[in-house]
Amino acid sequence: MHIPVLTEKILEYTDPKPNENFIDCTGGGGGHTFQIAERTAPKGKILVLDWDAKAIAVLKNEVAKRKLQNRITLVQENFAHVQDVARQYAFQPIAGILFDLGFSSDQLERERGLSFQKDEILDMRYSDENPITAQKIVNYSSRNELERILEEYGEEQFAEKIAQAIVQNRREKPITRTAQLVAIIQNATPKSYHTKKINPATKTFQALRIATNNELKNIAQGLKGAQNIVAPNGKIAVISFHSIEDRIVKEFFKSQESLRAITKKPITPSDMEIKNNSRARSAKLRVAIKL
Repeated sequence: MHIPVLTEKILEYTDPKPNENFIDCTGGGGGHTFQIAERTAPKGKILVLDWDAKAIAVLKNEVAKRKLQNRITLVQENFAHVQDVARQYAFQPIAGILFDLGFSSDQLERERGLSFQKDEILDMRYSDENPITAQKIVNYSSRNELERILEEYGEEQFAEKIAQAIVQNRREKPITRTAQLVAIIQNATPKSYHTKKINPATKTFQALRIATNNELKNIAQGLKGAQNIVAPNGKIAVISFHSIEDRIVKEFFKSQESLRAITKKPITPSDMEIKNNSRARSAKLRVAIKL
């Protein structure tokens, strides 16, 4: 079961009020959506986007169970297109827009190869509509391109060695499973790297997931769209899970004259939340208000 992160802080900073409209750009398991729906009753509407068709199907059942069909609209779409979707549904005025940039624990259970802790097909897509898979990137990208992906999206210090090892191994046999890739990374990196707090495969898997789903460009496009459609005094809240995402959000809020960040520093989970949900430990929340 997916546990949403920083829910209380989201509600504190976005401050949903009765009858206000919100957009949840990353519906996931609906944790944030239903909390916002509770506070915007009786007439507040929520437009929910998710790129994952299975997530939308699960949410549809939950929305029906809670009898919220007249207040919650579900759309299978990448949040990069939030502005187009809002206009298509004539959804306004918008008091707040939420992005939760982490993938859900439900997605981890669907054998997408998102985790290096299980042996699965090396896929990493959030949506079946995406023609790019991690398997394609690993087996067909040039060594230079692999190195760039690992450095730029994973901040991997051994990017060159890992890229070289991937190219050498795929000559003998295509790399199709996560366990293959983990073994390659372990063999390509020094033993001292294996004693760190994080698994030596962590940054490579992060980089490949970002590249597969074109995440950084989608974040930038989604934020721009959110800025264009949120009402004056409306809030844009973003939960990120690694430094690259957080930097994009921070710089976007800082660079836009029509936005003012209301979180001077990113809000992080309490020790208690991390204890109850270990995946929350790297979460950071930033919120801006439209002037």
